[in-house]
Amino acid sequence: MKKDGYVVAVCGATGAVGRVMLEVLAERDFPAAEVIPFASSRSAGSTVEYKGRELTVRELKEDSFAGIDLALFSAGGSTSEKFAPLAAKAGCVVVDNSSAWRMDPGCPLVVPEVNPHDLAWHKGIIANPNCSTIQMVVALKPIHDAAGIRRIVVSTYQAVSGTGQKAIEELANQVQLMFNGRVEEIEPKVYPHRIAFNCLPQIDVFLDNDYTKEEMKMVNETKKIMGDESIRVTATAVRVPVFFGHSEAVNIETAKKLTARDCRALLSQAPGVRVLDNPSERIYPMPIEAQGQDATFVGRIREDETIDNGLNLWVVSDNIRKGAALNAVQIAEKLIEMNLLRVA
Repeated sequence: MKKDGYVVAVCGATGAVGRVMLEVLAERDFPAAEVIPFASSRSAGSTVEYKGRELTVRELKEDSFAGIDLALFSAGGSTSEKFAPLAAKAGCVVVDNSSAWRMDPGCPLVVPEVNPHDLAWHKGIIANPNCSTIQMVVALKPIHDAAGIRRIVVSTYQAVSGTGQKAIEELANQVQLMFNGRVEEIEPKVYPHRIAFNCLPQIDVFLDNDYTKEEMKMVNETKKIMGDESIRVTATAVRVPVFFGHSEAVNIETAKKLTARDCRALLSQAPGVRVLDNPSERIYPMPIEAQGQDATFVGRIREDETIDNGLNLWVVSDNIRKGAALNAVQIAEKLIEMNLLRVA
């Protein structure tokens, strides 16, 4: 660390998440003496903006981490698998946004509002959870602490930005073609079917149990983050024609009775949560309101009348900010607060 702050690398700085990582670092005035953007050789030499300045992107190489204190990775799983251990070996602490290290028993999987204590046992690599998992556990952790969650049934409505810039462009291009009466020219490339004015009940590949990889990420990551293997979780993940902001319909069963009114009061005081729940005034969370916001929004809180201790919630968050970039920066801030940024 330099005297005036930490040396921070952003790996994958030219991607959608990487650019927002730079924005969040600047907005939150992270104590960085120097920020160094890295990307692949294709992007090396281009520039990204940080605090009103243009930073030149460097090619990510095996020897890139000398003198770097913190590396925020958002460059894909294969890149993380190769370079994160090299960074940790060089004495740099890695916060990785890919799925590469999430279920590694030697790596903490952290949402700062939920399980910051897990940072204490990091060995140089910390995993940033899946975007859809992050927003759900932010909303559910206070409920679990108060009433004990036994079962979660979640259906997601996930924006195309979760797939990356090419998916954003594919949706925009398909919408334009359809409005101009050129439907026959649509050739899906990012997704297996047309995404414009459609819903795709497939995110990632199908596994042997006929769930998708995305759905099982939510199942397994939720248990790890909440520190409770007894919670039963089932998920259906759907891609929808929305650019930014994931939405989730979450049904839970608790051990103790929690009324909808109690739940609203509880979540109104929860860190990182903003309750928008006034049905009579048609107030509830929507992706268009969550875009660019840090909070996880919760509404449509109501009791499940089919079971004794059931609740329904509607949870919305900006998948690029809280679901990726912001959570990573919050982890870094918590590392500083806990004096854990350097590897012992």
